[in-house]
Amino acid sequence: MALGGGTFITQNKILPGSYINFVSLSSGANVFGERGTAAIGISLDWGTEDIIELEEGEFMKNSLKYFTRAYTDEYLKDIREAFKYANKVLVYKLNQTSQVKAENKYCTAKGYGSRGNYIQVVISANADDESKYDVALKIYGETVFEQAKVQNTDELEENSYVEWKSGVEISQEEAGIYLAGGVMGFVDGTSVQKFLSKLESYSFNAVAIIYDSAEYERLLIEWTKRMRDEVGKKFQCVTAKVNGNYEGNVCVKAKIKDSEEDYHILAWTAGAICGCEINKSLTNTIYNGEYELDVDYTQSELEQSIEKGEFVFHRVNDSIRVLMDINSLTEFTVEKGEVFKANQTIRVIDQIANDIAEIFNDYYLGKVPNDDAGRTSFWSEIVKHHEKLAGLRAIENFSSEDITVEQGESKGSVVVTDCITPVNAMTHLYMTVIVE
Repeated sequence: MALGGGTFITQNKILPGSYINFVSLSSGANVFGERGTAAIGISLDWGTEDIIELEEGEFMKNSLKYFTRAYTDEYLKDIREAFKYANKVLVYKLNQTSQVKAENKYCTAKGYGSRGNYIQVVISANADDESKYDVALKIYGETVFEQAKVQNTDELEENSYVEWKSGVEISQEEAGIYLAGGVMGFVDGTSVQKFLSKLESYSFNAVAIIYDSAEYERLLIEWTKRMRDEVGKKFQCVTAKVNGNYEGNVCVKAKIKDSEEDYHILAWTAGAICGCEINKSLTNTIYNGEYELDVDYTQSELEQSIEKGEFVFHRVNDSIRVLMDINSLTEFTVEKGEVFKANQTIRVIDQIANDIAEIFNDYYLGKVPNDDAGRTSFWSEIVKHHEKLAGLRAIENFSSEDITVEQGESKGSVVVTDCITPVNAMTHLYMTVIVE
């Protein structure tokens, strides 16, 4: 007798048989996004038109590949600064307007900029076959590519530094023919806008433009406001010249000794802001970067910086530390009280906004019916998320009753009401000692 079988949705089978569904044990969405990504736009003498995603190990191992320089090169100091606390850095060559690639008769540089002018093509006769040649690429005397026994550029392998021109005969030795004509390019509003536009498809926690321009910082702040308030993408921008009076903007006050380019501190700060966990604060964090900071401020000047919403450094014994982990918000309203001034608060609310949006978009949007059971499931996911925050001591006094999930005005909309109390690190000690 034929038996029924397979899976089932409803219990309406006619034939006798075994109908078995195999399902995973549900563990919920359990989305809790990690922090630690900084985005920096920076002037470079070598680079592509794209954003480079780097983890520190990759940067240390392959800095020649990405920047044609050793990891320890002074030119890469700001990227190292960002990695003092960041897990990942998105690097963009900011000076893209009018940039040109270097070239010679054999090849064209893969990167735009003047650094390509230091690449040499070295061709020598092969010791075993005099009809063929060995080809090498050198940068400042260091060999970065070599291949033996070739007669035409079409035989040469792909590498990270040049694109070989097609069909060029290799028929003579070259002691070292340089590429030429590479131009760095310059920074303007168009190149800054390209950077910000490309960033819209990436996830990150802090962004900075490492460049001396109040105009571009204002552009960055306005873009950050649009992304945070209209698009719902939560991160903070770091500036040095412009104070945005906005919780999404960290305005750094710092002086670098023997330099007028104080904006270089933005790289370290962006890395520290992105790398700080939601249950931590940067208050009293030691500056461990490579620049020598001038922190000769009076007590009154430090107090004024706090009142202005400045992220400032000061000296504590032999170390230089962050005075207070605050953003530039100084004008408070009923909707945004003084608690929004603390970056630790912003990290908590940004984490909630990003995570709950991801849970909804990935697990509920277009997939779960908007009925009592569906809304209860979504409510349960938010509760579990917040309980994890409470376990990390990022929020306190949390109760599941603080969250409600209801149907909105349309059949497909959901309205969530959420009440949280962020925890902030201790910053002030008021002590009374009674002596008998």
